[in-house]
Amino acid sequence: MKPDIYIYILVMAGVTYLIRMLPLALFKREITSPFVKSFLYYVPYACLAAMTFPAILTAPSGGLVPGAAGLLAALAAAYREKSLLTVAVCACAAVFVVERIMTIL
Repeated sequence: MKPDIYIYILVMAGVTYLIRMLPLALFKREITSPFVKSFLYYVPYACLAAMTFPAILTAPSGGLVPGAAGLLAALAAAYREKSLLTVAVCACAAVFVVERIMTIL
């Protein structure tokens, strides 16, 4: 193992620490703006969606169809306000079933 890896880990830890601590250091008062509060409330969901959505459609080995089936199953379960675990299981089951059907055909 190269000794440089410790430098990389230290830099990564410093950047992560700064990103998390700067808002606490800069904003001492409570945020009262409804627009800013609403914006900050939805940022994690938007980031998660932006990171995972492309992978949803390209990850299954069968191509676009199993990924789309999993996405539709997840959307249906989420629309019915099921738990996160239930939504994930439904999506995985849909991808599995569609991939099995595609191998038969």
